[in-house]
Amino acid sequence: MALNYKIITRKVSDLKGGAKTDKAFATPVYTGYTELEDICKAISEALSSADVKGVLDSLNYVLDLELRGGRIVRMGELGNFRMSFSSKAADPAAKFNATGNITGARILFYPGKALQGSKANVSFAHVKDITNVATGENGG
Repeated sequence: MALNYKIITRKVSDLKGGAKTDKAFATPVYTGYTELEDICKAISEALSSADVKGVLDSLNYVLDLELRGGRIVRMGELGNFRMSFSSKAADPAAKFNATGNITGARILFYPGKALQGSKANVSFAHVKDITNVATGENGG
């Protein structure tokens, strides 16, 4: 499976503030959504037991397949995952080459409402002595 893209044209000026010219960029094209129920079904078909490690391994596997297939994966209240990338300009668009112009594939995560609320409710504490609470060792 491949992550699909389309070529778009944007007006871009050079760093010197010159006139804007049309440049061709790639932008991802998503093939649809994968809902949490779909993920659950795919994982349940792959497992022979209800082992938590198996569930998480299967989730990682299915998430990888769906993202590389150009799908946005909705994980219910957890949030959404999608694949994206950067694109270098091509001028003219006929010179655009996926291998040379598409760079920096990355996975984006957008948290659901409950996790977004965590940002508003976080508290901060200044630590003067950095000691690892679990091991009792000094950090550094």
